Amino acid sequence: MAIFTKKDIDKISACLNAESVRKEKDHFRLKISAEEGRRTLILEIYPEVTLGKGKGPMVVVYTSNAHLQLHSCSGYVTSEELGEVTFVGESARKISGLVVEGQAACSLYANVTRELLSGDFTKFGVEVMLSGVALSLAEEIIEKSKGK
Repeated sequence: MAIFTKKDIDKISACLNAESVRKEKDHFRLKISAEEGRRTLILEIYPEVTLGKGKGPMVVVYTSNAHLQLHSCSGYVTSEELGEVTFVGESARKISGLVVEGQAACSLYANVTRELLSGDFTKFGVEVMLSGVALSLAEEIIEKSKGK
């Protein structure tokens, strides 16, 4: 089953309060703007794209000063309360997360050790703790993929 259907895009768009959503030939393009900081972010979601020898989902973020990609996205979780969506990619014992906010901001946490998600955050420095806290929202996705 595809990770990103039209229903998923609608859910993501609503959570981020997207200014516009367009269906392109091979991806969805969402524009997210924030009046406060005069920021704009473009979020492109590819349900299936060629990634080397295989295919898989890819999430791309464009801002005025960054271009981020998350290949082989294994899932996402929305947080209406926080107004953000966390996209997750997994490999071996590490995970990566791309957090997109409705205020047109984003954060990338790459190659995070899985143990950080369920560990005691207070044992780590703030710089390490942030990744564990941010990605802990996606723990449900990670647990489901372990069972596959």
